[in-house]
Amino acid sequence: MYRGGIEVICGCMFSGKTEELLRRIRRAELARLPVQLFKHAIDTRYTDGHVESHSSMRLPAIGAMTVSEIREKLNPQAWIIGIDEAQFYEPGIVDLVVDLANRGRRIIIAGLDTDFRGKPFGPMPQLMAVADDVTKIQAVCMVCGSPATCTQRTTTSQDLVVVGATDSYEARCRQCFRPGV
Repeated sequence: MYRGGIEVICGCMFSGKTEELLRRIRRAELARLPVQLFKHAIDTRYTDGHVESHSSMRLPAIGAMTVSEIREKLNPQAWIIGIDEAQFYEPGIVDLVVDLANRGRRIIIAGLDTDFRGKPFGPMPQLMAVADDVTKIQAVCMVCGSPATCTQRTTTSQDLVVVGATDSYEARCRQCFRPGV
């Protein structure tokens, strides 16, 4: 039996959240632990069927639009479960990961902690609150080069969710960040 736990990896765009998630999953694979990786199905930036970082690291993953889909697709043999883009899931993701951790699963979950307005994003605050470990990663400000903790949207859309990469977002420090602009 493995020890259960919840690890949250958070930060702004381009901070390396997905890369860190993939690094931890790869280490578990090297240890020959049974793993399963999920990605939110809305994230179609790179490839279907994989979690892929901006730096092109990637591992096979199962796409799921809802928490119910994750539950349905869970492999009962998987003891290490990775979930990317957690900010897009509904609040029920918190109950799911707590339940899995209480049953001995190690959950590694990554997502944006704040949105383009600088506000807490989706279930991430609750996930950080129930986590056994939280890793907050900084990027580099694309304006001044300082450590960045904010995600600046560079398009005019005011929709909460706009899936994109360098075409739509920049990492910014607090001083260079312009919320909602």
